[in-house]
Amino acid sequence: MANKNISPKITWDFGTAYELFVSLHVLDEAEFFGIRPAYAAGVRSRIPAPERKLLEEVFSITGVPLKWLSKLPAPKDAISALWALKQIPAAERLIKLYGADEPQTDEKHQKFNETILRITSEGKWNNEDVEFFLKQFHKKHGKIKREAIESFLNWVSKPEELGEGFLSAMQAYYQAFFEEEEKRVEPVLRAGLERAISLQSQLSFEELFLELSQGIQLSDEFLAPKFIIAPAFWTTPLIFFDRIDKDTMLLMFGARPADMSVIPGESVPDALVRSLKALADPTRLKILFYLSKESLTPSEIARRLQLRPPTVTHHLRELRLASLVEFSIDDENNRYTVRKQALDAVYNQLNSFLEKEPEKELA
Repeated sequence: MANKNISPKITWDFGTAYELFVSLHVLDEAEFFGIRPAYAAGVRSRIPAPERKLLEEVFSITGVPLKWLSKLPAPKDAISALWALKQIPAAERLIKLYGADEPQTDEKHQKFNETILRITSEGKWNNEDVEFFLKQFHKKHGKIKREAIESFLNWVSKPEELGEGFLSAMQAYYQAFFEEEEKRVEPVLRAGLERAISLQSQLSFEELFLELSQGIQLSDEFLAPKFIIAPAFWTTPLIFFDRIDKDTMLLMFGARPADMSVIPGESVPDALVRSLKALADPTRLKILFYLSKESLTPSEIARRLQLRPPTVTHHLRELRLASLVEFSIDDENNRYTVRKQALDAVYNQLNSFLEKEPEKELA
């Protein structure tokens, strides 16, 4: 369990450069983040086919370079991030972006980096490399296909081509979608950051973490003497976190308001839709019933309801996307309980939606 009396040093960060990469990641894993797959596919289709293919084969595996983004100087917007990316020699671009040339204290991550560097240097990979990456990425991506790993390693073995292609793909994504999206999300992110800063003086760090994460209880996995905290739009209500160094943790919290949809022009808020969807299921209502009485692990819920563990995991994810449960990460077991204030908020959100005056006919 975490030391509840800790008070780490907080550095507040801001930049739409985070959102450039985060939004692309969310679009690639739309269902995981509760985004309509059809909308995500429509946005991705705006990217020219060659660049889209590269992003699907590379970025879907590498993910968001949080550590690199955290170190960018102000103004840390999309254009400055693309400029910084361009300054890195093409053959070193992905290595620097994801810190593959930096020493790691963790043996697993060190081997990962060493393997990437060897493939980059030798320009080839082998079956042992495929098996290694299959094992590594299985934990992050589930049942990832062997072909996906081979496509990724093919790119890694051609660092110059990969570096040029990745920059071109990110520029294409910016021009096709994010240039306009940045204008929409920037004021929302600023408002979210201001709200978070105001809460700092009112709450303990444990309470602040729980509030900003919308339901994650502070645990040893998140402990660090220093925290960099930044707002995110597209991940709401989920969080991104990464250890920047042994003393510093980065937390990106969901800052999109409950009355706003991720889809531009959508009149029905995402939070309301997700909450009603989560509650409109008898199994999830039973789970909430038991969690209102005591905190339980997924395996305990499975035994209580006589369900398979994967089924329980699916239902808990729906409840988490609706911000209806909170949980603590303790070793390998997540222990869940009901967020009772979130249940009250569902009624208020529904009431507000029904009572507002429509500016135009609802789509």
